[in-house]
Amino acid sequence: MKPDDPKQKDVPTIAMLGSLPPLRALSSYCLEFSMAMADHACVSFLSFRKIYPAFLYPGGTLQEDHTFPEIVHERLRIRRFLTWYNPLTWLIEGFFTKAELLHAQWWSLPLFMIYACICLGFRLRKKPVVFTVHNVLSHERSRLFTLASGWLFRLGDHFLVHSPKNKQQLIRQYGISPKQITVIPHGPLDFHVSSKLSRQEARAKLNIKPEEKMILLFGAIRPYKGIDTAIAAFGRVLKEIPDARLVIAGKLWEDWIPYKNKIKNLNLEKHIDTFLNYIPAEMVSVFFTAADLVLLPYHHFDSQSGVGAIAVSFRKPLIVSTVGGLPELVNDPRCIVPPKDDEALAKAIVSTLMDPDRLKTMGNDAKAVAEKISWPAIAKKVLSVYKNLLRNSSDKHM
Repeated sequence: MKPDDPKQKDVPTIAMLGSLPPLRALSSYCLEFSMAMADHACVSFLSFRKIYPAFLYPGGTLQEDHTFPEIVHERLRIRRFLTWYNPLTWLIEGFFTKAELLHAQWWSLPLFMIYACICLGFRLRKKPVVFTVHNVLSHERSRLFTLASGWLFRLGDHFLVHSPKNKQQLIRQYGISPKQITVIPHGPLDFHVSSKLSRQEARAKLNIKPEEKMILLFGAIRPYKGIDTAIAAFGRVLKEIPDARLVIAGKLWEDWIPYKNKIKNLNLEKHIDTFLNYIPAEMVSVFFTAADLVLLPYHHFDSQSGVGAIAVSFRKPLIVSTVGGLPELVNDPRCIVPPKDDEALAKAIVSTLMDPDRLKTMGNDAKAVAEKISWPAIAKKVLSVYKNLLRNSSDKHM
């Protein structure tokens, strides 16, 4: 679908609340999503100068590089005005932003008061409020997050979630009507793929030999990610595939010592490489280009994965656990395993890496998944939600 004519009178004006580079948080997603929506709506993006104190977010708050693509679109206006410590900025954005509708990207408890103030400002001005609920429940199962979300959602008119499971959770946990919920997949994070790096060059940067079978665990090191299960599974894999190599890359959110001890006890130190810092955007393509296989062995999860979205963008084979929306990223049921089952995970890894034809098929499957969840398709579906809300809002005030 071609972008709408910018002179078209029925193009909606939308305020988008979230984060953009150089902030971390949801910036990759918001960057792709806002650019896609700007093809069909006039978007004012309400971002942050200071999003929250660093001690509240162990992953850090700022990117350490400047390799994100320049954000340029004739219908996208960006305001980096909000600060966590100045409620006046919240009031200004909530009560004075000129837009027909607010679309808030919700994911983090420390942002509750800011979001509540801005959403309330739009509601008091009789403007519809849409939430994309990235985490129906917090990864750490915080009761406070659930309580805050429940209060915040009272200000919402419509809710977007990334998987059918999320829709059922939203209905069950918060009593939201199914008619108010639309399932919108997490789009691929394509901008990382712009690098022209070859597999050989990527491996040279990571000191991975061309003949080694590289398995990648990527993203923040957090308890629910199943890294312990992956390490145990890799010990089994190595017995079948001696030239396998596990690469773990991501910012630490917890103590690494238990994982280090597990690696040592299994005598895997020479076969596992760790990069335990924030991975700058310019290095993301290096890890994914070098990898033969990507793992998402999460213990529990209730949404869709940004790491998975990157993997399908790179057409990489994925092995995932049966939690949240992860199975939707994989077409081969042999690559979907129970959580916390290192034996099943090892079996899936070995059978995949030992079968070149299967690896090729899984790469093609990833391409098909990426096309299915393309940003133009997502934008078209979200635009329909906007227009229905604005139509209903107009009818109420006639």
